[in-house]
This record gives sequence, C-alpha cells and structure tokens, in this order.
Amino acid sequence: MKLRITDQIKSEENSQTLTQEIAALAAKLYPHSRQKREQSRRVLTDYYAQAEHTDVLVIHSPGGWGNMPWDGVQDWEKSIVTGVTNTLGKLGYNSSMVQYFRSGGGIWRHLRDLPKEMRFAISGGNYRADVMEEELGFILKKLPRLKIVLVGASQGASFHNAVMMRLGNRERVYSLELGTFFPHMKRRRLTEHTLAIDNNGLMPDPMCQRNLRAGFKAYFSAFYRWFKYRLQGKNVKFTNCINTPGHEYKWEYAAVHLPITEFLTAKLGVKQSS
Repeated sequence: MKLRITDQIKSEENSQTLTQEIAALAAKLYPHSRQKREQSRRVLTDYYAQAEHTDVLVIHSPGGWGNMPWDGVQDWEKSIVTGVTNTLGKLGYNSSMVQYFRSGGGIWRHLRDLPKEMRFAISGGNYRADVMEEELGFILKKLPRLKIVLVGASQGASFHNAVMMRLGNRERVYSLELGTFFPHMKRRRLTEHTLAIDNNGLMPDPMCQRNLRAGFKAYFSAFYRWFKYRLQGKNVKFTNCINTPGHEYKWEYAAVHLPITEFLTAKLGVKQSS
C-alpha cells in the first residue's frame, strides 16, 4: 500500500514538473503574447499526452494556409495520412496522429497572416518553424524512445522542410513532403530523414514546376465554385473547391504509396517483439 502511495506521489510530482517545463518553454517562445503562449502550452501538452504511450507520433501540417481541421482536409491529403498510419501498423508500431496548425482560421486571420506567408515564400523566414523545432526537441528529450513522422503536402510540405532544416540531422524525426510549392524549391534541403515526392506518377505537378498559368487558373476557378456554392446556401470550404490536376497525391497512386512504404520500412524497420 505504501508503495502505491509513493508511486502516486512521484507521478503527481512528475506531472507538475512537466507542466512547469512546458509553461517555461511557451514563455520563452512567446514572451510578449499571452494568447500564443497559451496556444503553445496546449500544443505541447496535447503532443505529450498523445505520444507518451505510443511508438510513433504522426504530425500532419495541412496544406494551404495550414489551419484546416481534419474534417475539412481534402480527401487525397487525408488518404496520405491514413496510409502512413496503416503502414506503421503493418510494421508493428503503435501510432497517434495530431495536426499542427501554423496559422489561424477565418478571413481576418488570413489577411493578417498574409505578410508572414509572403515572407516565408520569398525568404524562407518562418518563426512558426522555429517554434515547432523547439517543441519537437522538447518532446524528443522527454520521450527518448519516441519516433516522429511529419506529413505535409503543398505548403505543409514546404513548412516541414523548413522545420527539418532547423532540426538538422536530429535522430528519430522523419519528414514526408509531397508537392512542395515552387517558391520553396530553390532553398529546399533533402536529407536521409526526408522523402520528397514531386510527381504523382500520372501528370506533372504545376505547383512544383512553376506553371503559373495552371496555378492561377485553379485558384480563380476555385473562387468561382466557392461563390456559386455560397449563393446556393452550401457551406463548402474554399480549399475543397480547388482542383489542380497533377497536384493531387492520392495514396492509391503507386508513385505515392510505394516510395513512402519503402522509406518508412527502411528508416524505422519492423518493430521487434519485446
């Protein structure tokens, strides 16, 4: 009975210490914004809770503005994340999936974040990538057996590459990057921990190959579809109105699932029974 009470006390002390360390890191990252400190604290707390009793933490950064909850993510992007978690299961690993939102939701938050997105596209500067590097480093230090797999498409892929450049050759972090947006190609850095897929195997991706005509056409057509749905009283996400042939990486495509499966198998291996 005494042992149980002692273990409970130690567990409570460890939990309190973790809470304090998370709060300290959030204060370091956002010394001048209480709202952002609280957001960072929640992210770290959630990540730790999801990762504490699992083998692999899968982190999905949505494409576009990077703020789309899972229910609104395009089906082909969902298929990649689901395919990755299923592959990890076949390799014998337990996994948990979380999302990382790099911007806020709503039209006003979009407008406010526009200068940041423009700066990221032009120079590669992105403080949220610095933040994520610190957050991942904290989780890895606290959970020395944990592996992390980043999954991102389009702008999400570009963001994850920026994070990987900051992490360097940090062990136990791997990045799957699909359809990197062309402004980021010139500074993209690929390592042994990164798999980049820039072609779905069916047709060239205009967003990777700087095909501005196809890109503008896709976005202008999306605005037309979105406005038409609004007039009809249908609440359809703008992201789901974008149709860019070649910029879809469905898991069912051989050029998508085969290299990802080979990469995960080579880097993580088959989990050995304990």
